Amino acid sequence: MTKFLSLDADIRTDIPRYNIYRNGKLEGQVKDIKSLWEKDLVTFLLGCSFSFEEAMLRAKIPVRYIEEHKNVSMYTTNIPCHPAGIFHGPMVVTMRPIPSDKISRAVQITSRYAWVHGAPVHIGDPTAIGIKDLRKPDFGDSVTIKKGEVPVFWACGVTPQVVVMKAKPDLCITHAPGHMFISDLLNEELAIL
Repeated sequence: MTKFLSLDADIRTDIPRYNIYRNGKLEGQVKDIKSLWEKDLVTFLLGCSFSFEEAMLRAKIPVRYIEEHKNVSMYTTNIPCHPAGIFHGPMVVTMRPIPSDKISRAVQITSRYAWVHGAPVHIGDPTAIGIKDLRKPDFGDSVTIKKGEVPVFWACGVTPQVVVMKAKPDLCITHAPGHMFISDLLNEELAIL
């Protein structure tokens, strides 16, 4: 799969930081996984909502965590994922505060990027999806929500980590939140419309 995204990629070294889970517990973070790699390991690459932010910025839709030099806010929700064998658990979402008059445009733009999480999964009241306090993200950093802005939530590639914590496989290696694989594809090549 990495050849489709990048001809010279090495999944063992090309993610800035990896999380190592053993039996569902985070054991630590490393900068490469060469010493852990086994030939029978399977790699899954999920798209990232960071990919649609370039288009949002071109449309003058603010991306607050970038403005504040932080990592995006990520929250574990009460939205169940479809189970696959032992793997089940809640969806993790990213949140970006959007001015209320720009929400429709943000939905239009991000809907074009279905490979990288697409349209929002929820707009507005965070308690409706099980988030108690926007100031306390489960991953990433809290950001300022200004007057006239609405929290907008997109699916997040950190979801599998929460699922891994529940399923407790012997070993699972993931990206650390905010440290993704960068491909050779342009963001616009990921757009479907």
